[in-house]
Amino acid sequence: MSSASLMTLNELIEEFEFLGDWEARCDFLIDLGFELPKLPEDQKIEKNRVHGCQSNVWLVASMVDASQPGSEGSERVVELLANSDAMIVNGLIAVLMAIYNHKTPKAILATDVEEIFKKLELDRHLSPARKNGLFGMVKKVRQIVVEEAA
Repeated sequence: MSSASLMTLNELIEEFEFLGDWEARCDFLIDLGFELPKLPEDQKIEKNRVHGCQSNVWLVASMVDASQPGSEGSERVVELLANSDAMIVNGLIAVLMAIYNHKTPKAILATDVEEIFKKLELDRHLSPARKNGLFGMVKKVRQIVVEEAA
């Protein structure tokens, strides 16, 4: 199994399918959250805060050369770094990283995250507040990508 920051979406889906029940998946999400790279304290500022989340979440993105390990093609890609003060939310950040990290802005904007969340059954098992926060993070990533690509 890859670490949270290197896990691909396919690896994540396979792991969820293998685990089967929501309790095991939730434990796995929490474990992934512990593996997230730490966001520097000086990045935990209002500009990087994700609104709509029940807990505190900070998310930053930068454009990097696609020759970075784990990236696709020869274009510039987005590199995400995010943290929360809630364990389960850090696991959800790891899911977003599997979906979006080292992808081109075009690929990110074309991604159907709702379909992915359904496949992972996040749509069924997260509380409305957690779903709202998760979509707040998706909105922030998309907003950053549009701004960075401009």
